[in-house]
Amino acid sequence: MINFRCISSLPIFAYRLKLKTRMYKAIDIAKKLLLTAKRDSVIEGQGELMSNMKLQKMLYYEQGFHLAVFGTPLFEEEIEAWMYGPVVPAVYEVYKDYGYNGIDPGKVEEISLSDREQALFDEVYKVYGAFSAIGLMNMTHRESPWANTPAGVGSVISRDKMVKFFRTRIND
Repeated sequence: MINFRCISSLPIFAYRLKLKTRMYKAIDIAKKLLLTAKRDSVIEGQGELMSNMKLQKMLYYEQGFHLAVFGTPLFEEEIEAWMYGPVVPAVYEVYKDYGYNGIDPGKVEEISLSDREQALFDEVYKVYGAFSAIGLMNMTHRESPWANTPAGVGSVISRDKMVKFFRTRIND
């Protein structure tokens, strides 16, 4: 559950409002997630570099909560229901050669989110980033957006399904 009391800049009822936000490219959000994981593993001595499988699930959670809170997508690209869970195909293609290994993003420019978006991004990362790729896969398989979408390449998980589900995951 995402607890809004942890996000001081967001009103508890924010998910009911359409707040003005910017839409980003999924690859830029992916790089932000990879950089965050790298900081955790290198600077703080915690965690590990993020695999492509975990990255795909984290993109799903970041998008889902952004839709539920702000009423708008965090990124433009659709999420598909593949056999091992939600996938953003364009991002998957960029990192598929890493297999199950952790991805070092190298020296890339990190995008800046608004203060409210950053607070939500950080909270989602804190809660879901603690799980393994397999743990996140298992979680997504039990959640209605993926479970109620036929699995396969090209099978888009609707944003409406995501909004309905993720609004139930907000602890206000």
